[in-house]
Amino acid sequence: MKIGLSYSRCIRDIVEGRVDIDDVLVLITRTDFDPHDDDQWQGIWQGYSGGSAANSMRGLFGGSNPEWFGTTDEDEDRYRSVSIELWETGKMHQPRKFGAHPRRRPEIWLETVLLDSELEQRPAVKKAWDNFQIMAGLTNTKLDKDYN
Repeated sequence: MKIGLSYSRCIRDIVEGRVDIDDVLVLITRTDFDPHDDDQWQGIWQGYSGGSAANSMRGLFGGSNPEWFGTTDEDEDRYRSVSIELWETGKMHQPRKFGAHPRRRPEIWLETVLLDSELEQRPAVKKAWDNFQIMAGLTNTKLDKDYN
């Protein structure tokens, strides 16, 4: 299971097949938008894809890093549908909606898997891990039982 720390970079990884959407526990993003809202989506798409050719220079994206630069208009539906799926399954947490202003982090993904040796040495961690697995099962989250 993965925790994503960058909306644009995580969505890109899912769309490009580097990360399976079923392996995502949650994205904790610096965005504040609803992917169902056409106007808000157009702002996100233009910001991360780099907009039109006339605006393709870095710095003209309203503060966004053009992480999706080089994508085509045909790619837009894939990026939006992944965003909507994460939104509808409650896997997109946007702290800015609650007044927080997180900084951009260098990490893109965090793994939520603990080694058996760690669990054996720390009973409190094992209990928390067991509880996490119960919650993941209740939310239909796919667990990789063979992950080491």
